[in-house]
Amino acid sequence: MIKPHGGKLINRIASEKDKESLLSKKGFEYEVSKELAQEVKNIANGLFSPLEGFLTEKQLKSVADNMRLPDGNAWTIPILLDISEEDKNNIKDNFIFLTFNGEKIAYFEIEDIYKIPKQETAKKVYTTDDINHPGVKRVMELKDYAIGGKITLLNSPASPYPDYDLTPEQTRAEFEKRGWEKIVGFQTRNVPHLGHEFVQKAALTVVDGLFINPIIGKKKKGDFKDEVIMKSYKALTDNYFPEDRVFLSILPTEMRYGGPREAIHHAIIRKNFGCTHFIVGRDHAGVGDYYHPYAAHEIFKQFPELGIEPVIFRAFFYCKKCRAIASDKTCPHGPEDHINFAGKMMRKMITEGTQPPEDQMRPEVSEVIISYDNPFVD
Repeated sequence: MIKPHGGKLINRIASEKDKESLLSKKGFEYEVSKELAQEVKNIANGLFSPLEGFLTEKQLKSVADNMRLPDGNAWTIPILLDISEEDKNNIKDNFIFLTFNGEKIAYFEIEDIYKIPKQETAKKVYTTDDINHPGVKRVMELKDYAIGGKITLLNSPASPYPDYDLTPEQTRAEFEKRGWEKIVGFQTRNVPHLGHEFVQKAALTVVDGLFINPIIGKKKKGDFKDEVIMKSYKALTDNYFPEDRVFLSILPTEMRYGGPREAIHHAIIRKNFGCTHFIVGRDHAGVGDYYHPYAAHEIFKQFPELGIEPVIFRAFFYCKKCRAIASDKTCPHGPEDHINFAGKMMRKMITEGTQPPEDQMRPEVSEVIISYDNPFVD
């Protein structure tokens, strides 16, 4: 099976003995958001291997400037724990406890506390400092300081989808149990239309299994709600995929809309889950017009050592003359014969309570979506 990123799967979960010892200490307690609590869990479970904690100042600079950690491992998206100046001044020890809903979830060994260069970081990571970019906005809203250092998980935050919230150790065990050697991962923050399905099945023809791994977590206004994404994908996989060739599990994190950099980030996580291949579509993790539609394809050329193989797909459409889903590589007909899988158009129809046509979306999927009064994030 493919090695995790950095060579080993990180495990920062306290044993019962260590947990008892760490909880006996007295120290500053810092309450984190739901999003940060999830990232603590992701670090501890190895989703973010080789990270063992939140980025130090040296690591942040290296990631922002070079898209790599100081040791040379590829890493493109900063994973930061931000803190206010007031809270910073209240820390007296070289450790703190992270709490969520009042419960201690992690022990944090502090390596450094530093001021976040917000505008500089946003510009380098997202290639823009436009506050309208949701990733930039997120960075600019961070508290002024960050704490770098290793974490140890003491109590795992509850998951909204425990049956689908698997660790890399568990997904790797499942792939091995199924006898899959080549696994292609599919990243999504949307409900599936026929274009998505075609891409998934095209990739599936050259591997042993398909790992559908939707992001479940904070998204921008207008994106589909987590529950809608999960139910629509369940409808698709139950009705249109061989049960022994597809596996659905969630990626519990927030979308950053980082375009090409986030494509690398997504690939690294799927590599840690055990995927050997990763589907990179048009405008992967993009938003608005901030990135070229195929920028995410090009960035993989800068990381030939990544280990997980990108499966590159351009845009697909339905051709009325071919009477099939096609791409510009397979179809000789002009745009007048093409029906594009336009997300905006389908969203408009769904908002109006109209079921998208079957040459755009499976009826089982569209029925799930239109059953909600409002399937979108407010």
